Amino acid sequence: MEPSNPRPWLRHYPKEVAVSYSYPNKSIPDLLLDTASKYGDRPALYFLGKSVTYNKLLGDARRMAGALRRLGVAKGDRVAIMLPNCPQAVIAYYGALMIGAVVVQTNPIYVERELRHQLADSGASVLITVDLLYPRVSRVRGAKPEEGPVPALQNVIVTSIKDGLPFPKNILYPIKQRRDGLRPDVPYGKLGIHSYSRLMAESKPDPAVYAAIDPANDLAQLQYTGGTTGLAKGVMLTHRNLVANMVQASAWCYRLREGRERFLAALPLFHVFGLTVLMNLSVYKAGELILLPRFEVAQVLETIRSKKATIFPGAPTMYVALINHPQAVTMDLSSIEIAISGSAPLPLEVQQKFETMTGGRLIEGYGLTESSPVTHVNPIWERRKNGTIGLPMPDTDCKIVDPETGETVGVGEVGELAIQGPQVMKGYWNRPEDTAKVLKDGWLYTGDLATMDDEGYFAIVDRIKDVIIAGGFNIYPREVEEVLYEHPGVREAAIIGVKDDYRGETVKAYIVPKEGAELNDAELNSWCRARLASFKVPHVYEFRDELPKSIIGKVLKRKLHEELEQQP
Repeated sequence: MEPSNPRPWLRHYPKEVAVSYSYPNKSIPDLLLDTASKYGDRPALYFLGKSVTYNKLLGDARRMAGALRRLGVAKGDRVAIMLPNCPQAVIAYYGALMIGAVVVQTNPIYVERELRHQLADSGASVLITVDLLYPRVSRVRGAKPEEGPVPALQNVIVTSIKDGLPFPKNILYPIKQRRDGLRPDVPYGKLGIHSYSRLMAESKPDPAVYAAIDPANDLAQLQYTGGTTGLAKGVMLTHRNLVANMVQASAWCYRLREGRERFLAALPLFHVFGLTVLMNLSVYKAGELILLPRFEVAQVLETIRSKKATIFPGAPTMYVALINHPQAVTMDLSSIEIAISGSAPLPLEVQQKFETMTGGRLIEGYGLTESSPVTHVNPIWERRKNGTIGLPMPDTDCKIVDPETGETVGVGEVGELAIQGPQVMKGYWNRPEDTAKVLKDGWLYTGDLATMDDEGYFAIVDRIKDVIIAGGFNIYPREVEEVLYEHPGVREAAIIGVKDDYRGETVKAYIVPKEGAELNDAELNSWCRARLASFKVPHVYEFRDELPKSIIGKVLKRKLHEELEQQP
């Protein structure tokens, strides 16, 4: 049965947040142009000591746009960007979009098989990457790129971290590279290989470089799914999708001060979470984007202290690492005002300890690549419900349906979460059958099991594919993981189902103990039996120093299953 009030969440919006917004008919590059016109002299980027103003960022993006156009890139062509967080990643993104190209964000830690799939599937004609990654790119292209597995990839633009560094770091970095044996031989001028710095020097910041863009229909990017459960698919996101989600996020964070916020980018910008709530939102609010090339706990803590970062989106594993670092208690982290956690469940203990340390608010939200990504978030300064993903964003409709019948289920009942809103993708690139499975009558079927309470707060129960069926009982790994996280000696936990001759499947727990903690099967078994029905208690425990994770900290359960399959 459907709830008597079909959208109960609207009654619990903060009074400062409207239930609906009008979304500007603008492209993503238009946002940079608008901000530069008002805040041109303000810092847009900060990278390891170097500051870039909005005027400089706009000029460099125009230079990149001109360089790409000279390489033959036209509207609709795909431009892959495989860079860590650095100024060049931001410049390349906005520059490509200015000429109507479709950006293909590419994970720098992809192995050759994954990189080959994404480049071939997207049909990228240009790849912008860093010199350290060139050997991998070269192996993917082959000795004769035009005859290799990605023949469409005609041009590769290679930058170096030094190109984004201030003096004298930009001089010292190549010396350190050579000393450490990390200076790859890049054959500039051959095989379509171009120097980023030379292309930029030879290009002019032409204000007339813009292509005519239809925000509602033209693609801004092919954002590939994380591939945590299988082969990555290209999600088609329009300029309107991304602009709408950014406006929604800005409206929810209604205390953001235009031209005054400092966004800490420890999340990678090539991930859709970092792209929307860091890069695009920072530009929209004329903030300063503090770029960190990788997540290193000590560096993050020092950057918060020295740069007084105010906004810190992240993943639960990031917050776990921070609160457990010995330096954290000695650092002044009080500048943090908002931290938004996504990509995985946020343990209550982590939330409480982080808020105590910073004085800011850490709230849990939810989203998918297919929705640009944010669809739900807890109120930041008003009443939140721990253990939930909060309320749907403005203009976002949601329902919980029976996975078998498609009928809407009652309040509090478990079913599949379906979403409708301006941030929902056009579909999967070149995969009409996959698109038809998840987009039905304008609704995005997420593949996540969830519940909605009578006030419209949603809670994720688990991925449909992750549910363990043991002896006829459904076991939700997230519930077991939350119980394990409550144990004072557990730093991280992951639950998967493993084959069992008697029950069909049984529960296996992977545990990363906290430093100094001595754990064993018996202790955790006793802990779980006191808090879970017996059929949910893990039958197998494996203790590890770390769990396999994606670059944003999401535990890759697929990797755990693959390890088991490879065992004799």
